[in-house]
Amino acid sequence: MTAAVSRLRSSVDRNEKRKQQRSRLPAVSIAFGTLSVASFWVPGLGFLLGVAAVVCGAIATSRSAVIDDEAASLRALLGVVAGAAGITVSAIALFPMLADL
Repeated sequence: MTAAVSRLRSSVDRNEKRKQQRSRLPAVSIAFGTLSVASFWVPGLGFLLGVAAVVCGAIATSRSAVIDDEAASLRALLGVVAGAAGITVSAIALFPMLADL
């Protein structure tokens, strides 16, 4: 009976360690990308948030914890795409503002 309990505890401990080792960078990348698209009209802010999203997503895809987890890998890729969209939209919105200067 005690052997079964100890095996159950060890499997629970392994699952908890896996949950603790998950990277938060994919979620941060998505958040920065979303904020960059939403704040494209603020000069420079959307661009900087987009760059931060791309950097966080790129770093996240290089981590082994994210490479092993397909969902986290896709979240990191979504963050990179959202960051690139934020950079693009911010650059397009910046051109008319520069014409007025």
